[in-house]
Amino acid sequence: MNPLDLALAVLAAAFATSLIRAFRGPSVADRAVAADVGLFAVVAAIAILAVRAGSTAFIDVVLVATLLGFLATVAVSSLVRRPPS
Repeated sequence: MNPLDLALAVLAAAFATSLIRAFRGPSVADRAVAADVGLFAVVAAIAILAVRAGSTAFIDVVLVATLLGFLATVAVSSLVRRPPS
């Protein structure tokens, strides 16, 4: 088994466990963190596929997805931090 295939398998397991936590999370903060971990597992998988394919086109996708994930994390954290009205 290629080390890149092993890394993809580990990332798939991380995505699956974060998906379970996103559905079963006891609070909104737990669900937000799980969604963030899932997004970054997908981004890491895209980066590994870019290395495997030898293509630089995927790197732009990784950069855009990372930026959107960061902005989504900031937005959700401000919603979670806000006291209930």
